[in-house]
Amino acid sequence: MYLGIDVGGTKVAFRAETDGGPADESAFGWAPRHSVARDLVQLAGHVAELRARLPAPLRAVGVAMPGTIGPDGRIAAWPSRPEWTGLALDPALRGLFPEAAVAWADDGDLGALAEARAAECDNLLYVGVGTGVGGGLVLHGEPCPGSARGSFELGHVVVELDGPPCVCGRRGCLQAIASGPATLDSAARLRGAAVSFDDLRHALGDGQPWAVSAVRRTARALAAAVTSVQELVHPDRVILGGGFAAGIPELVGWVSEHLTEFARPGQRPLPAAPAALGGLSSLRGAVSLARLIATR
Repeated sequence: MYLGIDVGGTKVAFRAETDGGPADESAFGWAPRHSVARDLVQLAGHVAELRARLPAPLRAVGVAMPGTIGPDGRIAAWPSRPEWTGLALDPALRGLFPEAAVAWADDGDLGALAEARAAECDNLLYVGVGTGVGGGLVLHGEPCPGSARGSFELGHVVVELDGPPCVCGRRGCLQAIASGPATLDSAARLRGAAVSFDDLRHALGDGQPWAVSAVRRTARALAAAVTSVQELVHPDRVILGGGFAAGIPELVGWVSEHLTEFARPGQRPLPAAPAALGGLSSLRGAVSLARLIATR
């Protein structure tokens, strides 16, 4: 059995597979924020229920984590659940699965791995646009740079030097401009009233200028970050995923337009496409990570 776990700020998803395919899928929503100890008890309870359902022991477990992990293996920052700051992640995970090989990686890195396999593309850039902006890079079929050297933090690439403040403490990060909440805030300023996700979608369908301008700004910022990556490592394509991007079908086309705008003479614009796995990219990538470590 191979188990993938996608740890999110509001819920945790699980997918168990055998060599023949999927065997079990489940999820739970976090209880109200209290402490990391209580969260780990809730996580352990769900793992015990899952283990009781599985027909065979676990061989390997891959975990997708959204928080920033420091060089010492401790969670340095996780805005969605700050109670986890300082947690030594490796011992906490291995304590849950003493019988299996365990590895963790950034959720964006694992989303990239899953999308690369789905697209049969060994050199792929993945951008996940949701509550934040995550990303991952696969080169020659392997995540780059790999969890031992840190995650691929595309959301904290600076694309606007005097831009809005980011939760990381800098200004002008991609996440501060192009995340779902940042895009809704931009739309609200242009509209002069609060904007929900559904408001934005309906207004885009009607061609409302404030909605088009807000999403266009997001698309341009995403294209600027993608172009910078292209100049350095030359992936074959870029995939746009995440819950916010999945709900705004216009986004991929507008990002493609700006990629063409930013291409230097003699440079081919990077092809852009929507994620094949939608919101399941990181979870499927966690399963792929489990399979990888099981063969090493």
